[in-house]
Amino acid sequence: MSITSVDFHFDIMCPYAYQTSLWMRDVRDQLDLDVRWRFFSLEEVNRSDGKKHPWERQWSYGWSMMRVAAMLRRIDPDLVDLWYQAAGTALHVEGLKPHRREVAEHLVAQLGLDPSLVGQAIEDPTTNHEVKAEHDRVVALGGWGVPTLVFDNAHALFGPVLIDPPSGPAALRLWELVTGWLEFPNLYEIQHPKRREDLRAIETAFRPYLKARDWVSIQKETP
Repeated sequence: MSITSVDFHFDIMCPYAYQTSLWMRDVRDQLDLDVRWRFFSLEEVNRSDGKKHPWERQWSYGWSMMRVAAMLRRIDPDLVDLWYQAAGTALHVEGLKPHRREVAEHLVAQLGLDPSLVGQAIEDPTTNHEVKAEHDRVVALGGWGVPTLVFDNAHALFGPVLIDPPSGPAALRLWELVTGWLEFPNLYEIQHPKRREDLRAIETAFRPYLKARDWVSIQKETP
């Protein structure tokens, strides 16, 4: 099966999606794959009844960071990749808080762009529409979280969920295994149970994120 493009749906808040994005970039660079960075909101999918939707708030953590990405995409689609990489590294590696407006503005400036783009993204209601449309697309495909990969606008896979993402030949081997699932449309789930040592390794890998987050993670039961 020859695959030349994939939509990678992410939420900057998600530490697993960040790890998978590192692998995805490695695969992209080796195969000259067209990776289109798309949005999905953990705040919305895990929202408790009675609470505001993220687009109803002046500033929402992951949602607002994706609105910034939507604004940057209008300038150059490649800026979404650079923004995700910068904000993701800040949160998941450096333990900083890109979900705070002043930090987001600083990161945008580091990309050589006008930091006022953050404010423009928040003041423009159409950035809400862009994020929501891509979020709703995943939900319509049965998705519930990130990372979600979408192929040919129809086939969606959740994952791979990992830490210590492989690179080089190992990254390509994982890509072959992941895309091999597309040959089996009725294969829904396979999982590696987490042992105590696995949970400790995950906690170590996510320590910067756990230090920097300003929210309590909520995860609903998956279908």
